[in-house]
Amino acid sequence: QVQLVESGGGLVQPGGSLRLSCAASGGIFSSYIMGWYRQPPGKQREWVASIVEDGSANYADSVKGRFTISRDNAKNMVYLQMNSLKPEDTAVYYCAACSKLVCRDRIEWSYWGQGTQVTVSS
Repeated sequence: QVQLVESGGGLVQPGGSLRLSCAASGGIFSSYIMGWYRQPPGKQREWVASIVEDGSANYADSVKGRFTISRDNAKNMVYLQMNSLKPEDTAVYYCAACSKLVCRDRIEWSYWGQGTQVTVSS
């Protein structure tokens, strides 16, 4: 019964930065791969980044070098630091948790937050 709550979304100018936070409750946080997905307007939800318990992370090519995912297992928190934001980063961002050893497909992610809107516009 994991619950995920995102925060930190908002309006930011191109080139700006924003940090998203995800608070998790329930379950054993460290046992989950944590990730961020996003859904741009009119498009399908897409994977952004994921992080395992020890902090090893992977990123979508579209955000590599600009976004950093991190987690604080003691606080049951996961973060997404977004730098050099572009208009195409505009989307609803979702925090997600996966109980599998490998979380490749969207269907494998068991828990989702409600989403937080990120708008990159001048």
